[in-house]
Amino acid sequence: MAIHSQAGQLAPHDSLVNLPELMTAYYLKKPDVAKNPEEGVSFGTSGHRGSALLVSFNEDHILAISQAIAEYRKEQNITGPLYLGKDTHALSEAAFQTVLSVLTANGVKVRVQLNGGFTPTPVISHAILTHNKLQNDLSDGVVITPSHNPPEDGGIKYNSIKGGPADKDITDWVAKRANALLQNGLTEVKRFTPKEMEVSALIESFDYINHYVDDLENVIDMKAIADAKIRIGVDPMGGSGIHYWAPIAKKYGLDITVVNPEVDPTFRFVPLDKDGRIRMDCSSPYAMNNLLALKDDFDIAVGNDPDYDRHGIVCAGSGLMTPNAYLAVAIEYLSQHRAEWPQNIQFGKTLVSSGMIDRVVNGLGCRLCEVPVGFKWYVDGLYDGVMAFGGEESAGASFLRKDASVWTTDKDGFIMALLAAEILAVTGKDPQTLYDAQVSKYGQPFYKRIDVAATPAQKAILGALDTKNVTQTELAGEAIQSVLTHAPGNGAGIGGLKISTENGWFAARPSGTENVYKIYLESFVSECHLAELEKEAKALVDSVLNL
Repeated sequence: MAIHSQAGQLAPHDSLVNLPELMTAYYLKKPDVAKNPEEGVSFGTSGHRGSALLVSFNEDHILAISQAIAEYRKEQNITGPLYLGKDTHALSEAAFQTVLSVLTANGVKVRVQLNGGFTPTPVISHAILTHNKLQNDLSDGVVITPSHNPPEDGGIKYNSIKGGPADKDITDWVAKRANALLQNGLTEVKRFTPKEMEVSALIESFDYINHYVDDLENVIDMKAIADAKIRIGVDPMGGSGIHYWAPIAKKYGLDITVVNPEVDPTFRFVPLDKDGRIRMDCSSPYAMNNLLALKDDFDIAVGNDPDYDRHGIVCAGSGLMTPNAYLAVAIEYLSQHRAEWPQNIQFGKTLVSSGMIDRVVNGLGCRLCEVPVGFKWYVDGLYDGVMAFGGEESAGASFLRKDASVWTTDKDGFIMALLAAEILAVTGKDPQTLYDAQVSKYGQPFYKRIDVAATPAQKAILGALDTKNVTQTELAGEAIQSVLTHAPGNGAGIGGLKISTENGWFAARPSGTENVYKIYLESFVSECHLAELEKEAKALVDSVLNL
């Protein structure tokens, strides 16, 4: 895809989302799942997402999903408070109020941020886990967010009693029940009026900020960062973590500068992404252009997406790291600087993350666990303390506390950002410098991801591929060593396939949230070899889809 001519620039005013139109659509547009199945509830790799303008994220969807979650909690005897968070997207506040009206009507006690503020995804995970460790009743959570998606989008995800994204069995149950409620005209949905919510005494204010900030020293070496006087620049990108950085700086004596304190649901201050749309993707050099312009003002600069489950790491001089590069550095550093972690503990990566991670983990003599796309596959390992680190190529990761117990079971942009400062403080080298050393030792990877338009039917075909669909024995001039449709780390289906040779691989899988399929490619040979991989990967997928 060609780079948009205005990528990296601020959006023209007339192209910003029309907030009155968007909010009106949330309440007035009604999904008709019988006539248009695509207007139903569908949980992808990270919850249900859509836009009110496209009748894919409207009040009716949230009413149905909230009722389904309430019924699931009752069926599972989850009686503790539900921890509810929201990000800064325009639709999040409206959906937040809708969720509250349904949960309270179902007798669910809900904990919300003190004074009605925003609450990041990892903070909800942390709250669930700490509650369930100390209390007799079990809690779960809901986060209202479409992550880094454009301003007109909305999203909602359910976090289980283990703190992380609910597994497929749970989300399938919730989606099926929610769609049944929609088909029945929402007649079974219970809902309180604002006055009834107020007098119910079921909504409790909770100090999420201090609860989370006060615990950070148990997962990050905050003293090392303070002692080294690391200068940290932060661009919250208008996200839900904006009010956390000042308390972090104050409690731990850190030198943190928030370069943009604005919150605006149009996200007008975020430069356009490569396709000319506003997308709060902290791994994109276009969306991160504001912070990149200031990179030499700080030792480490960081950005996060609206719900703070992703991270972007900017090093002075070199600029924005690729997500895969930082994951490889983080794994190597943590394996050598967490004395209480067991020697046989696993490090997790997705099948579409860089092979550099495989080489680093093997070089360390550690155990690698390769799983399908989706952070839900890391929940059990992090929760049980058998997996030290879980990371995704889309710039999301989390890891254990210093004592090898669980911190969060959802992606945590805060700790990944602070870890970059810890790495510089302890080693005297920034993460990019350490990655350059890895390249010298293990080879230079050339990595690429492309999105290709696909119909739902084509996505279904791709998601059901079998190894027998691959008959060729070579790929880009090398013998094929493996053809995978299931992840070696846990045996779960990957919803596509991955083909590997000695020095390259590609994976193809349908998107869980868009009508596209994604091809991931990597070569440890050259850009030319990568191009050959791309050509042959497209031809193979096209043959399967009969294009």
